[in-house]
Amino acid sequence: MAPFPNPFRKKPEANPARDAIRGWAEAALGNDPPLTLTISEIDCGDPACPGLETIMLVMREGEATQAVKIRKAMEEITESDVREAMKYL
Repeated sequence: MAPFPNPFRKKPEANPARDAIRGWAEAALGNDPPLTLTISEIDCGDPACPGLETIMLVMREGEATQAVKIRKAMEEITESDVREAMKYL
């Protein structure tokens, strides 16, 4: 039985850059055990930061959540950036 949908949950806007990053991350990490990703873009408060940065949370069943930071806006991230960031997980 499917869970009851939350009518108050904010539906994420379509974002082609986020979709591309998700695909690259899933390809780099595989899906065993099942993988859940959250991808967010934030404004870094550190003066040494270039401004926007992208944070990815990698969640796998039975494992601690891992965070990956790429110091670029989503639209600037390339597949090689994602592969480089994910190689340590």
